[in-house]
Amino acid sequence: MSSLGKTLDGTPVSRLGLGCFYYGKPAPEDSVRAIRRALELGVNLLDTSDAYGAGENERMVGEAVAHRRHAAYITTKFGWVLDASGKPTHLDGSTDHVRRSCDASLQRLGTDYIDLYIAHRVDVNVPIEETVGELSRLVEEGKVRAIGLSEAGRDTIERAHSVAPLSALQTEYSLWSRDPEAELVPLCSRLGIAFVAYSPLGRGFLTGSVRDTSDLAPDDYRHGNPRFEQSNLGRNLGLVDELSRLASAMGYKPSQLALAWLLSRPGGVYPIPSTRNLVHLEENVAAAGIVLGARDLEAIGRAVPPDRVSGARHPAEHMKTIGR
Repeated sequence: MSSLGKTLDGTPVSRLGLGCFYYGKPAPEDSVRAIRRALELGVNLLDTSDAYGAGENERMVGEAVAHRRHAAYITTKFGWVLDASGKPTHLDGSTDHVRRSCDASLQRLGTDYIDLYIAHRVDVNVPIEETVGELSRLVEEGKVRAIGLSEAGRDTIERAHSVAPLSALQTEYSLWSRDPEAELVPLCSRLGIAFVAYSPLGRGFLTGSVRDTSDLAPDDYRHGNPRFEQSNLGRNLGLVDELSRLASAMGYKPSQLALAWLLSRPGGVYPIPSTRNLVHLEENVAAAGIVLGARDLEAIGRAVPPDRVSGARHPAEHMKTIGR
């Protein structure tokens, strides 16, 4: 099975991680509290990016793990160039940008090493060999312990892996986003690359908590996501309702079944659900202990058939940066 390795003190990396990207504008103290509680529960895989909150998310993670850095396996990402308002404008995979981004992230995180450093998206204007070559030098210098890519295509992954071993591929994967099963999951399994699944709860939709666009705060990123447009949302509700009925009959939350299903996937998948709610965090952690039989897994898969999901998983402009 693919593995992310171990923390500095030899502790295995938890299969279930915590995504530190949050919708809306959460109170920093709530996010810090959630991260610290996750560490207490044995969740040590923490995922962030220099693009989240224009770097503020990294500072928040750094604050949360201060004085307990050894207990965390920190993943952060680079690649997006932000404008003055913090909005991503374009990608830069050049060696200079890789190095500057790493040094800036280390400073914001308050650490002298990053456990896993990932190219947030692939810059098609820079050969992937150049980007990965610089990442490899950062590993040699001890600033980075492992490297990976996000939302990359097969050819890019193979080219990158031939330059320096990739430890992880981070890509969206959930009950309602199953495209990676056709090619990427088997490829990662063959190459020994861990598959890190972001948005494993469908950006919160698979929890059953979003019934209408009015359930989202005005500044919520999901207002711009096609699957959360009112027309698509209405059609998708039947899927989460079926998952909820199945979960209730089994004595679980729909979010727990969605995570347990992912954790059962061949090759070893590392889901990184995001939450700052302590109750939801504990529910997510409990999902790692759910044992599902073959019939259970089939029933869960049938509840949310991917060919019935309405809407693209990202806005059109974002889809252009995926699968390169």
